[in-house]
Amino acid sequence: MGKEIIKIVAETKDYLWGGNKLRNYGKVSDKEKIAESWELSYHKDGPSKTLNGELLSSVLMPSDLGKNVNDFEDFPVLVKLIDSADYLSVQVHPSDDYALKNEGQFGKTEMWYIVDCDEGAGIYLGLKKDTEKEVFKKAVEDGTVTDLLNFYEVKKGDWFFIKSGTIHAIGKGVTVCEIQQNSNLTYRVYDFKRKGPDGKERPLHVEKALTVANFSEFSNSRLDVQMGNKRLIGASKYFSAYFTEVKGDEEYVADKHSFVAVTCIEGAGKIEGKDLVKGDTYFVPASYGEFKIEGEVKCILTEVRKYYVGIDLGGTFIKGGICDDLGNIIVNDKVPTETEFGADRVMHNISKLTFMLLDKAGLSVGDVEGLGMGVPGMIDSKNGTVIFSNNFNWKDVKICNGIKARTGLDAEISNDANVAALGEATFGSGKDFDDMILLTLGTGVGGGIVVDKKLIEGNKCAGAELGHAVIESNGEQCTCGRKGCLEAYASATALIRDTKRAMEAHKDSKMWEIGSLDKVTGKVAFDYKDCDQYAKEVVDNYIEKLACGITNYANIFRPHAVILGGGVCAQGDNLIKPLQKIVDRDVFAGELGPKCEVRIATLENTAGILGAVALVMNKNS
Repeated sequence: MGKEIIKIVAETKDYLWGGNKLRNYGKVSDKEKIAESWELSYHKDGPSKTLNGELLSSVLMPSDLGKNVNDFEDFPVLVKLIDSADYLSVQVHPSDDYALKNEGQFGKTEMWYIVDCDEGAGIYLGLKKDTEKEVFKKAVEDGTVTDLLNFYEVKKGDWFFIKSGTIHAIGKGVTVCEIQQNSNLTYRVYDFKRKGPDGKERPLHVEKALTVANFSEFSNSRLDVQMGNKRLIGASKYFSAYFTEVKGDEEYVADKHSFVAVTCIEGAGKIEGKDLVKGDTYFVPASYGEFKIEGEVKCILTEVRKYYVGIDLGGTFIKGGICDDLGNIIVNDKVPTETEFGADRVMHNISKLTFMLLDKAGLSVGDVEGLGMGVPGMIDSKNGTVIFSNNFNWKDVKICNGIKARTGLDAEISNDANVAALGEATFGSGKDFDDMILLTLGTGVGGGIVVDKKLIEGNKCAGAELGHAVIESNGEQCTCGRKGCLEAYASATALIRDTKRAMEAHKDSKMWEIGSLDKVTGKVAFDYKDCDQYAKEVVDNYIEKLACGITNYANIFRPHAVILGGGVCAQGDNLIKPLQKIVDRDVFAGELGPKCEVRIATLENTAGILGAVALVMNKNS
């Protein structure tokens, strides 16, 4: 099929606890009840169809599903609408590991979005407190099992995430949009002594349930991350669910990695010119690009995203985040590094932070693709080893092995400056280019080189010390021991030094209005350049020296862009425009050669986390 948006026809189910409210959502069935409508389903027990009666699975090609979906052996997600006129059974779903071993199919993690509910309606979800297995079993036998469970009175717009192993039941009078793994496997624990159409009580699966259930106290935490015009409300490796509300019109994107399923839960409008009313679900193929929803509607968007852990290892704090494959950081946090206690303590703290992040996101280790780290020092990225880090006083620390042993996650590592460069190349100012160089203008001048979206790390992965290329023979002393390095002229430290020198040499400089030399920062000369000739000389010299270094790299590597990071970049066009003019003038072959753009980095403090994520993405691609 070509790239077109498809309206889905759902398969309906008439379970004994169901009602008929879904008929108000456009569901048509010859069944007496409509308990569920399987909106997006590849499952054999209820496959969804197109308007002309074809199976959705038969008309969609792998490219329509997206790369993330194609990495699964089977279609990973199932979207339902549920109407409970009576209580569903108290039940539990097994994990993938248990289900694959014992049932030959996948387990189930799911989430519920409360579309509507009667007054006082609610759900049972998880245990009130830690409970012994035998106590729970006796409560099942006594018919008092719901006394052990949390009862949440719900309201329209609530949502709940239910990991496999969590005991649960939907109460009567609740309409739910359920996003779940593509599984129909349930272990029924208690069914309120109801009888099925055959006059017999429905079978229970108590022993299996006792084997897979989580008997710890349940903590009801939920994900809620604003992402432009939608909110991420549930995430797993199998599905990502978003809520969006449209008043007027909004643009969304189906990228190459995943389709978007749009389920309208309230209101009326249009999607790409097609009528969209509550109960409708449309399939937007991967790589469709931008699509528009108009009107006044509330929708659940379902996609399949990949998630990664990114770690930025600093001397004082370890910063970390969990990111999706589009570079959205969905949760972040930090912990003290505690380098003074040795490498084992630092690896313990990285592990601790990783599990904190997973908990905040509602993810398990199996939901993420891997863990990336940026570490200061000389790094052997191929073997996952810190060869030497003077910041941490480390030698030959096999950090990737240590992290895998503690978390179960495969880990990737590179020098922190290289990682920041990869972050900008993948998600920041360099994302439109295959080849780019990052220069960080801070206490020193660091950086990284990216060619064909891959880091160029050099011999023993020790590159790239871009700040230590000499631009003036026998020039200013550099901290590396040589003289005339770019770092000795283009770092923020050098800018502050030259500003102080100018003030000391010229007592009539307006820069003295700041009060004293102790108050000099990297922005003082820029602040006064338009009214003080000495400040202008400092700025002009700084830009000339920095442009010299950029031009050298432009001539050697021929990158599409040189990206600049660091506090000096707050000057914006006051820095970039004159730099670009000099680079254009001095680059080899001038206008005849390829243009090298000078840009400002955009990721700022997140470059380390996102670059670490990009390490894993590149490894897996």
